[in-house]
Amino acid sequence: MQVHSNEKPHTCEVCGYSCSQKINLVIHMRTHTGEKPYSCEVCGYSCSTKSSLVRHMRTHSGEKPYSCEVCACAFADKSTLVKHVRNHTGDTPHCCKLCDYSCLKKSTLEIHMRTHSGEKPHSCEVCGYSCFEKSKLVSHIRTHTGEKPYSCEVCGYSCSLKSNLVSHMRTHTGEKPHSCEVCEYSCATKSKLVRHMRTHTGEKPYSCEVCRYCFATKSTLATHMRTHTLEKPHSCEVCGYSCSEKSHLVIHMRTHTGEKPYSCEVCGYSCSTKSTLVIHIRTHTGEKPHFCEVCGYSCSRKSHLVKHMRTHTGEKPYICEVCEYSCSEKSGLVRHMRTHTGEKPHFCEICGYSCCEKSNLVKHMRTHTGKKRT
Repeated sequence: MQVHSNEKPHTCEVCGYSCSQKINLVIHMRTHTGEKPYSCEVCGYSCSTKSSLVRHMRTHSGEKPYSCEVCACAFADKSTLVKHVRNHTGDTPHCCKLCDYSCLKKSTLEIHMRTHSGEKPHSCEVCGYSCFEKSKLVSHIRTHTGEKPYSCEVCGYSCSLKSNLVSHMRTHTGEKPHSCEVCEYSCATKSKLVRHMRTHTGEKPYSCEVCRYCFATKSTLATHMRTHTLEKPHSCEVCGYSCSEKSHLVIHMRTHTGEKPYSCEVCGYSCSTKSTLVIHIRTHTGEKPHFCEVCGYSCSRKSHLVKHMRTHTGEKPYICEVCEYSCSEKSGLVRHMRTHTGEKPHFCEICGYSCCEKSNLVKHMRTHTGKKRT
C-alpha cells in the first residue's frame, strides 16, 4: 500500500534519501559504502545491483532483448530503446521557455534549466568541483579514485567513461560513423568531426592571450604558446637537442639514424623531410612557385625569394661585429669575417697558394693551366 500512498518510511541517514521499500534503501546505501556484491565471472567487473550485472553480461553474450517496433534496431537495455524510439515519435512534451530545447522527461528539463540558471547542486567533497548532473559528478569522482569500470574485451583497455569505451572499440571495428557533409571525410568520434569542420568554416576558437593569434585546435594553441614561454619539452637523448614540437624531434633524430624516408621517383634522390623532397622535385619539373611582385623574378624556394627581395629593399640584416660592414646574405658575412681573422680556407694543390674566396682560387688556377677567361 505504500506504493499507492506515496509513503516513504525508509530514510538514508547520510544524505536524506527516502523510499517506500527497505530493499531500495539497502541498494542506495551502496552508493555511500562503495559495496559491489555482484561480480562478472568473465571479466571481473563488479556492480552494486543485480540488474546492472544482468545488463553487463549482455556485453559478453551480445544479447539485445529490446527491439524497436518501427525499425529492425535492437538494444541491450531498455533505456537505450526508449531514447531510440523518440527518433520515430518525436515525443518531447517538456519544452524550455528560454530556448528551443525539448525533452521527454520533466526531470531532464529540470537539469537543462540549470544551464540557464547556472545552478550546480552536485559538488565533489574532495576538490569542490560542481556540476549540473549527478551522473557527471559520479564520472568526476573517478578522477580521484582512479576507478575505470569500462573495459575492452579485445585488448584490455579500460577507462572511466562509457563513451570513451565506445570510441575505443572503433579502433578495433574500424567504424567511422561521423561523416562530413561537405567532403568525404569520416571519423570515429564526434570531436574529430568538429575539428575537421573548421577546415571548411575557417573557425579558429582558440586564441593566444599574448599575441591574439587564433587556432582551430587546442593542441595547436598549446604548441604556439611555447614560442612565448620558450618551453622545449622534447629532447634528443643523443646530443641534447631540444624543441617545442614532437614532430621536430622525429625529424631531428634522422640526423643521427641517417634515415631518409622520402625518395624522388625520377632520380632516386632521398631526404629526411617531405618539404625537402617537394623542393627537389622542382629541379625536374622546373616549377618556380615563388614570384617577386616588383620585377617578376621567380624561384623554386621561398628562402631564395626572401634573399632576392633585399635587392629591392636594400635590407642588409647581416652585420659585422668588428666593423660597420653589413650585407644581405649570411654567406657574404662569412667571407667578410675572413678579412678580420685572416682565414684562407681555399688551397691550391699545386703550389700551396691559399685565399679567402673560392673565386680567387679559380683565377689563380689559370696560372697553372694557362687557360684564359673567355
